[in-house]
Amino acid sequence: MKKSNLLAAFCGVSLLTMGALGAQAKTLVYCSEGSPEGWNPSLYTAGTTFDATSRQIFNKLVEFERGETKIVPGLAESWEVSEDGLVYTFNLRKGVKFHTTKDFTPTRDFNADDVVFSFMRQLDKEHPFHKISGGSYEYFESMSMPDIIKSIEKVDDYTVKFVLNKPEAPMMANLAMDFASIFSAEYADNLVAAGIPEAIDQNPVGTGPFQLVAYQKDAVIRYKANPDYWAGKAAIDNLVFAITPDASVRYQKLKAGECHVMPYPNPADLKAMAEDKDINLMEKEGLNVGYLAYNSQMAPFDNPVVRKALNKAINKQAILDAVFQGAGKIAKNPIPPTIWSYNDAVQDDSYDPEAAKTMLADAGITSIDTKIWAMPVQRPYNPNARRMAEIIQADWAKVGVNAEIVSYEWGEYLKRSKDMDRDGAVLLGWTGDNGDPDNFLAVLLGCDGVGSANRAQWCHQPFEDLIQKAKVVSDPAERTKLYEEAQVVFKEQAPWATIAHSVVYEPIRTEVQNYKIDPFGGHIFYGVDLK
Repeated sequence: MKKSNLLAAFCGVSLLTMGALGAQAKTLVYCSEGSPEGWNPSLYTAGTTFDATSRQIFNKLVEFERGETKIVPGLAESWEVSEDGLVYTFNLRKGVKFHTTKDFTPTRDFNADDVVFSFMRQLDKEHPFHKISGGSYEYFESMSMPDIIKSIEKVDDYTVKFVLNKPEAPMMANLAMDFASIFSAEYADNLVAAGIPEAIDQNPVGTGPFQLVAYQKDAVIRYKANPDYWAGKAAIDNLVFAITPDASVRYQKLKAGECHVMPYPNPADLKAMAEDKDINLMEKEGLNVGYLAYNSQMAPFDNPVVRKALNKAINKQAILDAVFQGAGKIAKNPIPPTIWSYNDAVQDDSYDPEAAKTMLADAGITSIDTKIWAMPVQRPYNPNARRMAEIIQADWAKVGVNAEIVSYEWGEYLKRSKDMDRDGAVLLGWTGDNGDPDNFLAVLLGCDGVGSANRAQWCHQPFEDLIQKAKVVSDPAERTKLYEEAQVVFKEQAPWATIAHSVVYEPIRTEVQNYKIDPFGGHIFYGVDLK
């Protein structure tokens, strides 16, 4: 496949522009599914945003080995944890360069000041950058970080100490997540002096393997390899995100050689992809769950009996057949069976419309008018939210529920669905960020996530007590027992209808070398090559 055909294939990238970077340059084109919400990963939770930002532009203190859940050194070369689990000391990597851009030329290497700046911006409400770009740090807050972290201290230029208020068993895994990306404190100071501090979240500067070159919303993102990357320059010279929301169009582009990698294929296309000699259809069991979150603070969804009844009215097998077409399995728990502490003894809600009607009648409910929110994007845990919503709508109509299907642009959908007074139930899902059950149970269902990542707005003290205790226990067997109990409480209270877990499929062109499916749902291009 000729590079010229690739470069001419998408809007906003000209042969002249890219050709100037070198006739022999390797350019990988990724047909992404949407535009990022912004350029600071600590402000958002969507994988689309992380793919465009933290997974290309930034680094963390520690990271996950590509394609695995193992934690490896990042900007920290090594670390020590005190015996009481309250002090984490990180020894930082020397000689790491921040990106040089048209707006910023660094005068020093990465050091402890950058780590302190990046975390204190999220932790300290009085920090001069805390309220920039809205000051909503959804992951940081949903994971109870303001309560967990007592202080972040610079010991010297290449040593940083995190002091905790209480032990946090998943702390290292948490620090490998996207919200923990490291920004340049020097760049921040320059922007304050220029009177444009908000530019830190619009024109990103990181230490990562790729630098942002240009962005045209809903069309294209262009990156170039960071020539000074501390782990060695990327094998590909240019990376292009050709933003293509429609899965069928992404597939056509992949077949035509107009992109090398595409996410979230239509299940109906998998057979043809597997038979195409030019396509390598990769697959991996997903660390994910798709769900329907009720607003538990709004009547009638504040009644667990009503929620349980509506769960029994949903024909999940029909959803699996119509939406996943063999690429998923029914979910009964809020965590996937691929993660430790999964409680297989939990009994799922059976599909029983007559029982659902009886339960609603016993609760004094004769009719319900509500909304079903359908995601505008595809994800492995929900490849067709509109179709899923239509099936649920029809199922609920059989038990006296009149449901209107609504949707919004992805960024707006995520923002509005967090509202405490949101009407109706939201289709969403989650792909694990760090391989720990806490990342599902605490982030999505804990009290700190209400009004944020907890779209059910559900704060139930018996459940909260279990997950908070599991955070401070170091023994994996004891943590497992607590999480198993928490799953039982979840099922009894039914803040969600758990829908499905899916297999993740990634179709790539055969000329792509060393691409690995990320267990956390990301798309990582450092380490990938083209032949």
